[in-house]
Amino acid sequence: MKLAVISHKVCWLSADSPSGYITDGGFPQQMGAISELFDETRIVVPCKSEGDTTGLSPLVGRQIKVVPLSEPKGSGIGRKLNIPFWLLKNCLTIFREIRTADAIHSPIPGDVGTIGMAIAIMLRKPLFVRHCGNWMVQRTIAEKIWRWSMEYFAGGRNAMLATGGSNGPPSKRNPHVEWIFATSLRKAEIEPNFPRELPTKGPVKLIIVCRQEARKGTDVVIDSLPIVLKILPNVTLDVVGGGSKLEAFRKQAVRLRVDDRITFHGKVIHDNVIKLLKDAHIFCYPTSASEGFPKVVLEAMATGLPVITTPVSVLSQLIGESNGVLLDEPEPTALARAIVELCSDHLRYRTLSANAIEKAKEFTLESWRELIGKKLSTTWNVKSLRELENVN
Repeated sequence: MKLAVISHKVCWLSADSPSGYITDGGFPQQMGAISELFDETRIVVPCKSEGDTTGLSPLVGRQIKVVPLSEPKGSGIGRKLNIPFWLLKNCLTIFREIRTADAIHSPIPGDVGTIGMAIAIMLRKPLFVRHCGNWMVQRTIAEKIWRWSMEYFAGGRNAMLATGGSNGPPSKRNPHVEWIFATSLRKAEIEPNFPRELPTKGPVKLIIVCRQEARKGTDVVIDSLPIVLKILPNVTLDVVGGGSKLEAFRKQAVRLRVDDRITFHGKVIHDNVIKLLKDAHIFCYPTSASEGFPKVVLEAMATGLPVITTPVSVLSQLIGESNGVLLDEPEPTALARAIVELCSDHLRYRTLSANAIEKAKEFTLESWRELIGKKLSTTWNVKSLRELENVN
């Protein structure tokens, strides 16, 4: 059977990719895993032929084909105003791909995924929607509409999954909305990893990996460094990821006179992120932002890094008391204290490292794919997804 994925995720042309396209984040790994459930997967996304492709990964999977759309122009309100004109240009391609597919997958939030979701419902296609933002917090009208629409349409042929987790179901209104975690790691990437040890000589390496934006915590980590260095003078920090605040964080490091202790890597490909994590000792993530299910925390845990973070969204369940340290507030003094205490107790460090690896094994791409496959088979009432083409 053929799946059509309708998403806002921008891809770039690349002769080095088997599919001919590359993109960023966990999208390539997740599309590869989903494609293993189907005979053919057509990814309908905005595409570019040029631009900065630093840190992008190839789209690879079972019979994956990218169907290019033009990129919506502008950002913010400008993009919203331009969407009707963009849709006029791309609607025939989207409509054709949805009409000829056996099932539709629309990742949201996102304008393109929302359009795909609406057309799939209109054509009564088996639909799989995955909410990839923070399901528990809706600050804008659009975010409230996305949640309402999933709760309203869940059930029948419509499988609705919210990224995150809690002790209760995602929706009191509709029990057909279910939780799903997020990951980008294969089982084979986690199993060879062993518990880590703090170095007896040489620097203790801190690391943060995220979009370099406000409230993600990079500023808090940098502010904590002067405090940490008074007690642990051999500490260094790797800041990984690009974003609009990257230059401001560089200036912050200079102002605090810790720029010689920090390496700003910018945007790097997934494999290099893993290498940097394996070379570090503590993952710092004092976020105050709205989080769904941050994959990078799982990646850090999978490499054996104890994580120091905040009890935002699913992080309190993921980290708990045995896989890292939860701060009450994303505050530099509290973070510095946690770093120093962890570095002073080698046995605790190794125990947290071992626990982190074991916890990460629960969240592999194989498990993610299996959960999705079972949900879709149940929702679409087939023993195998390859039978779906016979029930349309």
